[in-house]
Amino acid sequence: MLIYDSCQEAIEYCLATKTFAVAHLYSNEKTMDIHIHDTYEIYFSISGGKQFLIDDRLYEFKPNDIFFINQFESHHVKRLDSMTHERIVISVHPDFVTALSTEKTDLNFCFTYRDAPFGHRLTLDDREVGKLMYYVHKLDETYEYGQDLLDMAVFIEMLTFLNHMFYIRCRKKENDDTVVPKSVAMTAHQELIDRVLSYVNQHLSENLSISALSEQFFLSGPYLCKVFKARTGVTINSYVAAKRISYAKELLMEGHSMTETCQMCGFGDYSNFFKTFTKIVGVSPKKYVTIQRTEL
Repeated sequence: MLIYDSCQEAIEYCLATKTFAVAHLYSNEKTMDIHIHDTYEIYFSISGGKQFLIDDRLYEFKPNDIFFINQFESHHVKRLDSMTHERIVISVHPDFVTALSTEKTDLNFCFTYRDAPFGHRLTLDDREVGKLMYYVHKLDETYEYGQDLLDMAVFIEMLTFLNHMFYIRCRKKENDDTVVPKSVAMTAHQELIDRVLSYVNQHLSENLSISALSEQFFLSGPYLCKVFKARTGVTINSYVAAKRISYAKELLMEGHSMTETCQMCGFGDYSNFFKTFTKIVGVSPKKYVTIQRTEL
């Protein structure tokens, strides 16, 4: 498959095909302000030299570090020096990961589980680095027949390896049998969270505060927040904001005014809508529309 030399192009391919894309970067693309994408992302640092801000938590991006980001976690990459920093960025569509998962193996695990002390980041040893790069090189190969199936086979093996590595680190750090894949510990909360997600997605224009959701599902606020964060990897407020902004982008491109979009997405006032949109997307609503229409 094609290994991109642009992170943005890889993301666009991932979203268009609802599969995955790999970028091997040497040059320094202009980075956006803090933002989110509608994809999962895996960042692997080969030469380090950056800072990574993820949902207000700051990391230093060192060689052999790997980060797992889900589609609702805001992030920003900042250069620490003028050196060229080599890295691998893998963009993955969440629906694709869910489709590949089974009852016994949840491949979303490394993107959504956030109770472990190390959060989003792992540091790979030499054996793990070698195995990861083996998969990347396999994806870079070209075949006369069966390219799509071979690429998918390599990707499934790579994502299974990364999830297993993440799971083992969870067990090692916490020394606790409670950290297990969805098929065991998370199953009890799966139905509840699915109901909450469905409700939020269908009522974006309404009051979706913690207290309102707690009343809707007859649960205490702290309990709902804890279960939601453990299952999705993000807070309820972050999820609601991300979904509203995603919907806002659709409405704006359909020709709705800023005021109409603000109201239809459930923002209390335009100032809040403007600040949230700019923080998540990286540009103002007006500039976003201008950019998108220029590219059409």
